[in-house]
Amino acid sequence: MWNLQDAKARLSELVDRAVMGEPQIVLRRGEPAAVVLPYSEYEAERKPRESLFSFFQNSPLYGLDLDLERSPETIQEMRDIKL
Repeated sequence: MWNLQDAKARLSELVDRAVMGEPQIVLRRGEPAAVVLPYSEYEAERKPRESLFSFFQNSPLYGLDLDLERSPETIQEMRDIKL
């Protein structure tokens, strides 16, 4: 973690550490304010995430004929469970 003044004074070192794979946290008035991380991690976070529908559609189990019926006993047991 870096105080903002130290981060300004030693920006090159802060960036070098981030590039080596260690995200660097910058504090402002003692509170976390920013994170410096490798550009590749930033890009990975920006990449659109797959929708849940797409995830299931691309699953190797997609299209299998699964028996999803439950016996009446199992249904009753599920109802009896107190959470």
